[in-house]
Amino acid sequence: MKKITYISIILFVLCISCEDVIDIETPSEPPRLVVEGLIRVDRSQPFIPIEIKVSLTDNFFGESPVTALENIVIIYEEFENGAVISSGSSSLAEEVPGTGIYTPDPNFSSDQRISTVILDRNFTFTLLITHEGRRYLAQTKYAPAVPIDSVFQGNGTLFGDDETEAIISFTDVGTRNDYYVFEFGFGDYLVTEDEFYQGQQFQFSWFYDQTFPSGTEIDISLMGADEQFYNYMDQLIEQGGDIQGPFQTPVATVRGNIFDITDIDNLDRFDNVNRPNIFPLGYFAIVEEFTNTLTIE
Repeated sequence: MKKITYISIILFVLCISCEDVIDIETPSEPPRLVVEGLIRVDRSQPFIPIEIKVSLTDNFFGESPVTALENIVIIYEEFENGAVISSGSSSLAEEVPGTGIYTPDPNFSSDQRISTVILDRNFTFTLLITHEGRRYLAQTKYAPAVPIDSVFQGNGTLFGDDETEAIISFTDVGTRNDYYVFEFGFGDYLVTEDEFYQGQQFQFSWFYDQTFPSGTEIDISLMGADEQFYNYMDQLIEQGGDIQGPFQTPVATVRGNIFDITDIDNLDRFDNVNRPNIFPLGYFAIVEEFTNTLTIE
């Protein structure tokens, strides 16, 4: 399903009676590691739902095969005047062999889950991965969100009758600069920042390009974001259109916040190493999420 946010001009070329076979050369490069590390937090739950999925890029038309890691850990640190005043870590293990999904290791000598209580403080989270002898690193901070005030069905249309309008409202926090990522289901995403509605209630319409049977329920989510994740998702939406999630095919065209640090001896500059061809794909973020359900009338 494709979101309706702007008018696209589509050029159709009709080739009649063409008998020549055309071989198309598709992009080919060594497989890259893909890290799906978007962690959505419900603050009413006692623990952060840590889940990292890893795979490899395949050929242009193929599926992304899962892969196994040698090591994966999340380190969280709180700083004061440049010094670490509190820290902890979570060692992860593959939940089910062969799935490429890693969660806090239940067989570790101590509980590796991370409490949501620490999100009240200014921790920096560092993801460290070892895969096929190479080391990868990503850093993020928790991004809070705000609840969705209301979601209801409207009667408006943009281009025709075969559309469904969802009207969403939320109230921004006036004491901080916020970035948000909305997910509307069906691979549809929208990013917004509070520059023009800081501290105010904001309402907007989202149009699905189809109608739904009465009683259909569609979950709509609002996630927090920092500026870097906001820009990443904005690029994915712009380049991929109907992106089917933040880690699917279009991710190959957008670099995330995960870096290959194998040959770096100064981690303070891990994100500025001038090595444009050595990088994994994907993103690591820990964000608050609120979800409301639109029920079609």
